[in-house]
Amino acid sequence: MKVESSNIIKKQLLNMEPVALTELCLRLMKYKKENKELVSYYLFNKGDEAEYVEMVNNELTELFEMIPRNGKYKEVKQIRKILKLASKQIKYSGLATTQVEVLIHFCKLLKPKVKSLQMLALDNMYIQQLKKINIAMTKMHEDLQYDYLKQLSELEG
Repeated sequence: MKVESSNIIKKQLLNMEPVALTELCLRLMKYKKENKELVSYYLFNKGDEAEYVEMVNNELTELFEMIPRNGKYKEVKQIRKILKLASKQIKYSGLATTQVEVLIHFCKLLKPKVKSLQMLALDNMYIQQLKKINIAMTKMHEDLQYDYLKQLSELEG
């Protein structure tokens, strides 16, 4: 089967009837959980980004509190899963401010773990997230950058 380009698919979607478009969305949601989560974000969370960020940050906090303390490697594995979840939530939003806020919160939660576990993998993960924050901040307005730079300097210090 030949897969058409995104542009051609977009034109076809614009020409579809609303009922057929709804059926297509429902069918897509059946195939992957990520599709269902993305549609849920667009329908229920896109209008209030601040509430969405707060919800994601609360979820990350809960997950960090539930990390078992029965071995360094298991803790690192759980932290990786939490980071994967955070990245997925950031991807749904697609906004630089959401990315910065969620990653700053993640780094605040991760920093004590980095100090207590003293593992190179966690150090590298922490540094990588700080780099991602810096990259995302370059896409933002200067006033917002200034606000987030304060928080970032606390994390780096």
